[in-house]
Amino acid sequence: MEAPGPWVGGFALAAPADRDNAFFQISCRALSVRQALGVPDALKTELHLFSTPGPGFDIKWILGACREILRGRQGETIAYLPQASLAADKWLKETERSFGEVARIELVDLETMEVREMESVLRRAAAVYIPGGNAFLLNHRLHTSHLMPHLRKMVQKGLPVVAFSAGAVVCGENVLTSNDLNMVPTTHFTGLQLSPFNFNVHYTDSAQRDEWLVDYHAFHDNPVIMLEDGAYVKVNGKATTLVRGEAWCWRAGSEKAKLAPGKPISPR
Repeated sequence: MEAPGPWVGGFALAAPADRDNAFFQISCRALSVRQALGVPDALKTELHLFSTPGPGFDIKWILGACREILRGRQGETIAYLPQASLAADKWLKETERSFGEVARIELVDLETMEVREMESVLRRAAAVYIPGGNAFLLNHRLHTSHLMPHLRKMVQKGLPVVAFSAGAVVCGENVLTSNDLNMVPTTHFTGLQLSPFNFNVHYTDSAQRDEWLVDYHAFHDNPVIMLEDGAYVKVNGKATTLVRGEAWCWRAGSEKAKLAPGKPISPR
């Protein structure tokens, strides 16, 4: 019989024949510790990110993503977070009408609701829907309402997000690759950090847009995914994939690369 392997991280590794079992036991113990400490599991993160919500002036693609999440379940609630807009109330009735029998819409109002009220809506929800508007305004409201850390943790624990435009931008590391004017002006730039990527929406393959995206990498190392209108990027745990449409990835120190639908997108 072979001698036990070396000590690694405080554990004595078993002989080769027993190592798979030993590593399984170590992994289970580590998972139990994470659960006991309430550490979110990034592998549960599910994001459906769009540049535009549908092929016209509708939200066909948003509804399709929500149907995929619900898998035929009836009577579910979708938490609606339209705070990228100064006229959020204007779209509530239209959104309720569009969702129809798909799900019941429940508003999360970052301006008027207490954190405990917003958390209560999120706990009842099968998913969160974050539409477009101004990414800086949305990010500012998420921070100043103190919902940001609670929403991040709930998504990391498995609450799906369906978002387009500004809603997609805030899911990244920060909102500095938004096309929007910082009209608040906010000093809160850290996003929900649900992905290692930054996002740029409504992308057009132009020298002007590319020039300031190059400037972003003069100060930040994380990659940027640029979604043209019609693009759909899905995040499942640590896997990021272009589902359809035209999109690009720009990694620091490299040329931008056009993405192929169905293939995983590596941050490196």
